[in-house]
Amino acid sequence: MKIKTILRQIRAVIPSQSNQQKKLFSIVAATLIITACASSTQAGLTGVTRSQLQLIPAAELNAQSKQAYQGMILDAKKSGAVDHNSRTAQRVKGVFKRLVPHTQNFRPDSDQFEWEINVIRSNELNAFAMPGGKMAVYSGIVEQLNLTDDEIAAIVGHEMAHVLREHSREKASQALVKTSGISIVASVLGVGEIGNELMQQAGDVAFSLPFSRTMESEADILGLELMALAGYDPNAAVTLWQKMLNASGGSGSSILSTHPSGPERITTLKSQIPKVAHLVN
Repeated sequence: MKIKTILRQIRAVIPSQSNQQKKLFSIVAATLIITACASSTQAGLTGVTRSQLQLIPAAELNAQSKQAYQGMILDAKKSGAVDHNSRTAQRVKGVFKRLVPHTQNFRPDSDQFEWEINVIRSNELNAFAMPGGKMAVYSGIVEQLNLTDDEIAAIVGHEMAHVLREHSREKASQALVKTSGISIVASVLGVGEIGNELMQQAGDVAFSLPFSRTMESEADILGLELMALAGYDPNAAVTLWQKMLNASGGSGSSILSTHPSGPERITTLKSQIPKVAHLVN
């Protein structure tokens, strides 16, 4: 979301321009400009450096994410759906452990994330990540698609990239500014008494809305470099998507299904592989 667009939306909800409102608008404008001119990750070889709007406090969103994740895992354990010991679980967790140290190439503070992954017994072709590093892979995507470890790394690397880029925090910030205007930003700045309610709304938005085309492409590209750094063949990202397309009749799948399409992803990944292929030992 462009700064001019955000400021225009905020100004539209201010019916008059009293001195106090003008002052608040100036503070908000300065805060937005500073915030939106930062990328959450270092560029790396693939050059993902887009500026991001990050108004929602990361610590609070991560805490909400952790609570939601723990509740989900607890429910899955009660139904016997959490897979700790199968060959599939061991493989996924092994890939995950190899990838985690390389996240510091993009964010030196990633060692402070509470990285965790669980395998859920389900026929779904799916995986997801939540703010702060909580992740899950459904057994169906590994077993039904007969994935190699390199292809598992493509999935896990993609999800880690969403965490590193703080895409959930970004989309929550965008949605809240767009729908609630000045009240959201005022709350973030400590103006008013609606912060708790808005933070809860931010969490709901972060966990429910699909990522944008841009965010998905960034996760594909950064994830490709991450898997290569960990010694996995980046070409496996292409074969993964080919398998996904075949499994869904060419229309895509529930995992990462919104944007871009499978063929677009494959084309983009192929164009990026030469940048990172030499990283594989």
